[in-house]
Amino acid sequence: MITCFDIGGTTIKAAWALGPDQVVPIGRVPTPRDDFGALVQALGELAPEGPLAISITGVVDPESGLATVANIPCVDGKFLAAELGAALGRQVLVANDADCFVLAEAYAGAGQVHRVVFGAILGTGVGGGIVVDGKLHRGAGGLAGEWGHGTIVATRTSVPPFDVPHFACGCGLSGCLDTVGAARGIERLYRLLHGTDLASTAIVAAWESGDGAAAQTVDLYVELVAQPLALVVNIVGPDIIPVGGGMGNSPALIARLDAAVRARILRRIDRPLVVPARLTVDAGLIGAASLGFSEGLA
Repeated sequence: MITCFDIGGTTIKAAWALGPDQVVPIGRVPTPRDDFGALVQALGELAPEGPLAISITGVVDPESGLATVANIPCVDGKFLAAELGAALGRQVLVANDADCFVLAEAYAGAGQVHRVVFGAILGTGVGGGIVVDGKLHRGAGGLAGEWGHGTIVATRTSVPPFDVPHFACGCGLSGCLDTVGAARGIERLYRLLHGTDLASTAIVAAWESGDGAAAQTVDLYVELVAQPLALVVNIVGPDIIPVGGGMGNSPALIARLDAAVRARILRRIDRPLVVPARLTVDAGLIGAASLGFSEGLA
């Protein structure tokens, strides 16, 4: 049996994985962000024996195993699976949380029965991952599916007509989708259009209630996000795109995005392609379990 973990910046969640889509939670503890020894101890106490499959925030290079995890300093820059495996004396697999999200959706969520699944995250940031035939496609450097970065934001939109600034992104580039497509991004667009601040959840709620200012903001948001997501569809060829993160909590917004994407792609389909994620609770644990079983850890 595999023990799976979802390690975030504040909390470690643990579960027993009975299968790639079946987990039994066994506990949670605060994340020791600055003490690697304490982190190892916490994992060992939650899972005294057997292999471990871990979902973690950040990026894990599949070739070297090097982890880049800005909000958990004690693991940043470590060859995480190898160092945890040596410290605990057992086999360890590690993948980032976006990859585990799409694995969870492929095995137990909206991606079931689909061969190619692209998982899109529209939350605090814009991220994603790719599963093909039940296997995670990590790509060089572990960055496959990261559609939120690169200078890809349109500089001029048609609905509403608007000149879009290219904002600096935390990745070091400018004009990244992450700067306008995430939750803080739609807030930035609202401020640009209307000169005042409103939380992302309030913008979406106001749009759903028929507010004109929110509708103008959502029109702009959908056009900016739909264009690069349509390009992803043309390049990757997914059968389904489950959307997670806070922006994915509005079925109406995702339906609007789906219509905009399908109008921009080469393939013509008459069913939803971009859909809300089904797994909003314990997706990281299910994704870690799916990782373990798909890579023969059990």
